[in-house]
Amino acid sequence: MAAYDLEEQEQIDELKTWWKQYGNLATTVITIVAVVAVGWQGWNWWQRDQAAQAAEVYAALERAEAAKDVKRARDAAGELIDKFSGTSYAGLAALASAKLQFDSGDTKNAKLQLAWAAEHGKDVELRDLARLRLASVLADEKAYDEALTQLASPPVEPLAARYAEVRGDVLVAQGKSAEARAAYATALTKLGESGAKPDQRQAGYRDMLQVKLESLGAKP
Repeated sequence: MAAYDLEEQEQIDELKTWWKQYGNLATTVITIVAVVAVGWQGWNWWQRDQAAQAAEVYAALERAEAAKDVKRARDAAGELIDKFSGTSYAGLAALASAKLQFDSGDTKNAKLQLAWAAEHGKDVELRDLARLRLASVLADEKAYDEALTQLASPPVEPLAARYAEVRGDVLVAQGKSAEARAAYATALTKLGESGAKPDQRQAGYRDMLQVKLESLGAKP
């Protein structure tokens, strides 16, 4: 028993020595780990809460969109952009509201919301779609150089044909037939590379691109 007590005391002494040398460091590490764990849990909770609140506002926007209530849709989109810009709902709302603004004749607000989505949308696909729609609006206003600027960066593959087509439309409006032909030819090529299963809609789109190309003097 005495030997056991002596051995135990030696272990206690070794622990005390270790604690004197490394106790402060160990306490600091433990504290940091605990703070990080709590912070991570808090961050996850905050993100879930933000997403839930954003979903409610977006649902209100969808109701406004169904009712063609332009003001309510614009207000809901503004709230999502102001308070929940880090969620995907904000970019989706900007796109939806921009369409309503454009259809109602308010191109100024439509462009503002499309520009926001093009720059700040959470998903690259959404940003590229916003740039495409913004380019189309700018082209309608004859702001051709600005439209081409929006189309300058390569988009995600599913939008590549549409980007090339709209670029071709802008170039036609500028009287640049040779460049427009190249753009339409690219659109046809990208359509073939899209990997999408051919259907009636895609066939119709291909025919339309071919007509645009041939109208500039290109042979089929």
